[in-house]
Amino acid sequence: MSDQCEQKSIYQFTVKQINGKEVSLSEFKDKVLLIVNTASECGFTPQLKDLENLRKEFAGSGFEVLAFPSNDFGRQEPLPEKAISKFCKINFGINYPLFEKVHVRGKHTHPLFKFLSDRRRNGKLNARPRWNFHKYLVNRHGEVETYFYPFTRPNATRVRKRIQLLLQDKSTA
Repeated sequence: MSDQCEQKSIYQFTVKQINGKEVSLSEFKDKVLLIVNTASECGFTPQLKDLENLRKEFAGSGFEVLAFPSNDFGRQEPLPEKAISKFCKINFGINYPLFEKVHVRGKHTHPLFKFLSDRRRNGKLNARPRWNFHKYLVNRHGEVETYFYPFTRPNATRVRKRIQLLLQDKSTA
């Protein structure tokens, strides 16, 4: 992949899993991704289970959910990392990757979320998260395709159809 293409993809970023292990997002090459900022004390928190069901529905097709807890909206993620992980597994049975708590807006925005939300960086769209459970859909090339507002449930027909369309694109798989 050329440097130019790499700059317009999420593969240029390294993130930390909730256990502190660094992971290059290039490990998710050739996968369709739904990247979501989450919170454990939000009215949308039941979407954690919807996200797991979506992951299961498309398991084996090259799809993954990446969850990034954030305390940026209404202080609705007060838990430390270990407690977040335990909460998500016990209450919602999640098996998708969970990453460290990050800022998704403001002065300390994580570089990944700066990229996802800024057209000048991602080449596609401007869409800063306005609340918890803002969802970015990323294609198999690591490029931002679209986003869904928090009130759009992960199992909504329009979300599932967009995922299916991107999964059909095997040009890099």
